[in-house]
Amino acid sequence: MNLSRRHRLTSHVETGAMNDIMFFLMLFFLIASTLVNPNVIKLLLPNAKSSKQVMKQPITISIDAAGQYFVNKKPVSPASVEQELVALVGSTPTEVQPTVVLRVDASLNVQKLVDILEIGNRLKLKMVMATQAQQAAGK
Repeated sequence: MNLSRRHRLTSHVETGAMNDIMFFLMLFFLIASTLVNPNVIKLLLPNAKSSKQVMKQPITISIDAAGQYFVNKKPVSPASVEQELVALVGSTPTEVQPTVVLRVDASLNVQKLVDILEIGNRLKLKMVMATQAQQAAGK
């Protein structure tokens, strides 16, 4: 009777390799899903005789440390910035709304920046502020 108890078998499944396989499958499906084109509707687009491409040119507004205003490197007075923007935006097609890049000296009062942002808000323009990347502390 004692002998039957010593010969009892236990089953054990090694799953260490299965973790590797699952990781590689997950990686494969992540890479494959990024390559899949979400636009699966195939269309035959009509031809046009003229192919006019509209390039988006940003408008640059700069304010230097002395408080001088520049619109696309052209000096303007602070009061005429809005008229200059209206003239530039009016010359572009309505479907292409230009981006305004603000380049303001770091030593200036924040109010000058807020005034320009209010002008852009009134004209419904997209405005982006240009910044300079900081150097690493070790350099």
